[in-house]
Amino acid sequence: MRNIFLFVFFVMGATKAVQAQDPHFSQFFSSPLTLNPAFTGKFDGTMRIAGNYRNQWPTINRAYQTGTVSVDFPLMKKLIDFRDTWGAGLMGYTDKSADGAVSFNYVSLSTAFHKGLDEDGYKQIGVGLQGTYSNMLINPSNLKFEDQLTPLGFTGVTSETFGNTTLKTSYFDLNAGLLYTTSSSDKNNLYAGVSLYHINRPRQNFNSGAFYLVNPRATFHAGGYFATGDMTTLHISALYSTQAKAHETLIGAALQFAATSAETSENPVSFYAGSWVRLGDALIPYVGLEFNNLRFGMTYDINTSDLKTASQSRGGVEISLIYIAKPPGSKGIPCPKF
Repeated sequence: MRNIFLFVFFVMGATKAVQAQDPHFSQFFSSPLTLNPAFTGKFDGTMRIAGNYRNQWPTINRAYQTGTVSVDFPLMKKLIDFRDTWGAGLMGYTDKSADGAVSFNYVSLSTAFHKGLDEDGYKQIGVGLQGTYSNMLINPSNLKFEDQLTPLGFTGVTSETFGNTTLKTSYFDLNAGLLYTTSSSDKNNLYAGVSLYHINRPRQNFNSGAFYLVNPRATFHAGGYFATGDMTTLHISALYSTQAKAHETLIGAALQFAATSAETSENPVSFYAGSWVRLGDALIPYVGLEFNNLRFGMTYDINTSDLKTASQSRGGVEISLIYIAKPPGSKGIPCPKF
């Protein structure tokens, strides 16, 4: 009976944790469609494929694992004004915790339109919309309790049986964002935006007598890049996000070192090194490699908060991969670069 109460408590705690804060990435700058729907289609190319994976608190076996993959592309480039951008995108998103006992899965469709504000289209303001179908599953068979422990590990048998009971809920979500971008040449770009997720405050139902409302999440973000030398470029970005009583602030930069010139090489190569900081929580070193149209990034959270004793100062490893398809010799309007 005690385990049943623990299970109910776990379910309530897991659900309330979802209300407190959505899953998030330290490399927010490499996950454009989870950062702001207005980034949909906002890149120099014909198609962008992005993937992210995060393993939070690796010292605890499969405590939190988050992954996403997305594809987006511009629409009707030959039919609309060259200074404008219209894009559409599709994203899949999964978040698992407690060794897979709690699982969230999302599928999102998004679109965004950016209007050129000057004669060259170097300044744009855009709006994006995103609809998401969300599914949550809690599988108690993956939960482990203290009476399952033996000197040899878990027995897999507990004094209580939950049978095949699985809690499920699904809902539709609505997200939106605004984005302003500006450039003075094809070698720099600055952007600032705001996004709001869970606008409709969707309801999570697990039975006829209990439900939870997902709190809206507001994110303010800015960043950009500019040349600091013939072969170096500085990339900067910052974010402030708030949801219910939870909030986070990240700020940082990375320096891009060009090993080959993009103007003279068919397959330019660049290296990235830098760091971000999640204020009051973690230091996040970053390294990256860019080969032609493919960019790989890796971060490792070094926990600096009061949790560092339990986490052994290890926050989580995270990787990102972005591929942008470009026609040969493509040189479009400067866009935010991730």
